[in-house]
Amino acid sequence: MRPVIPLVTAALLFGLGAYGVLRRRNAVLVLMSVELMLNAVNLILVTGDTMRERVTGQVFALFVIVIAAAEVGVGLALVLRLFRLRQDINTDQVALDEPRGDAPSGEPVPAEARAAAGAPTLDGEQG
Repeated sequence: MRPVIPLVTAALLFGLGAYGVLRRRNAVLVLMSVELMLNAVNLILVTGDTMRERVTGQVFALFVIVIAAAEVGVGLALVLRLFRLRQDINTDQVALDEPRGDAPSGEPVPAEARAAAGAPTLDGEQG
């Protein structure tokens, strides 16, 4: 038996996830794209098990599901914190080299003030 359909589906899912990670600027959509990639790996692991008639791939798939659940929890917490700090979840607006002395105070900036400054909104568009 040749499992062409599951492998092609997994390749498409992984490609779609990789495209989403590379092209999307919304942090939630990037997390969803990572989940697509992890599910593609799970599909390959389970398909490989059916070909070899072993259960090691299923155990690894279960492990990947647990890791994905933890990743979603941590990722959504980071997105929530980012939104509270900047009122925006656009990943292009995150300064990774920001000096510690200029770190924001943690107080949320009112949406009206950000819109008046021309800052991007939640969906990544300019206000």
